[in-house]
Amino acid sequence: MKKIITIGEVLVEIMALETGHGFLTPIDLTGPYPSGAPAIFIDQVAKLMQPCGIVSCVGDDDFGAVNITRLRNDGVDVSAVEVTSEAVTGSAFVRYRGDGQRDFVFNIKHSACGLIDLTPAAEELIAGADHLHVMGSALFSDKIVAVIRAAIDRVKAKGGTVSFDPNVRKEIFRLPGMREALDYVLARTDLFLPSGSELFLFTEATTENAALAEILARGVKAIVLKRGAEGASFHDPHGDHHAPAFAVEEIDPTGAGDSFSATFVTCWLRGMDPSHALTLANASGARAVSFKGPMEGTSTRPELDAFLAEHNHGVPA
Repeated sequence: MKKIITIGEVLVEIMALETGHGFLTPIDLTGPYPSGAPAIFIDQVAKLMQPCGIVSCVGDDDFGAVNITRLRNDGVDVSAVEVTSEAVTGSAFVRYRGDGQRDFVFNIKHSACGLIDLTPAAEELIAGADHLHVMGSALFSDKIVAVIRAAIDRVKAKGGTVSFDPNVRKEIFRLPGMREALDYVLARTDLFLPSGSELFLFTEATTENAALAEILARGVKAIVLKRGAEGASFHDPHGDHHAPAFAVEEIDPTGAGDSFSATFVTCWLRGMDPSHALTLANASGARAVSFKGPMEGTSTRPELDAFLAEHNHGVPA
């Protein structure tokens, strides 16, 4: 089986228990929960019994230990997660608004995540990888951009593949150099997984069909467009596929897109039919929003099969 790796932030998430705007007054919080978009992604990959690992850095503190223990127990190769005494583990405070939008306060760039480097352990993990998944949220500093660029070049040089989820929050997109880094990754991407309007971050086209055609013309092999409550669609030069979303009660949306992407990438690498892969990925995203905590809703294949059976749906093995 192909080994999937990712590079980026591992952090804890601390969430407000009440809706509102920002953190200007004292409020009740819950956490810490293991988090970080790349960490959620790779945890979901591991839950599907796919060989996988992550390059990251955490502090020599309880927050770092919470993450490493969770990822290792779920089957992720954490040999390239450096533990440092020079900085603390990254964090994200999140508050939910009444309309479902979220406000974040991040400590990533100046936390241990900002020290991610091509250590000997990272070099070894990259050397053994068949597929690299890149997340836009991880491109938060020149240093980590250089690490990700090196990993892309090495994986592609030996015939491996790259998937890319732009996953760019407004707090991150303002960082200097972000646009250049995103363009570099897209130019080397095989499977592109934008959410909604992220499709148009990279195109001159302003309509969906034209934007899809423009990106495919650049050499991207396939696009999966995540549409939230409207499901998801797959597009490549051979045709289009769509799968509707599953109706579930939303408890916490954080991590749903990462779980979706991890499931689809895993199925895609296994050669699954795109329609079936979309259905399984939609189930993964739907289960994810049903749990409080960004990584608490990652799913095993039996859990996804049970979910599909409950919703009178199924996909081949």
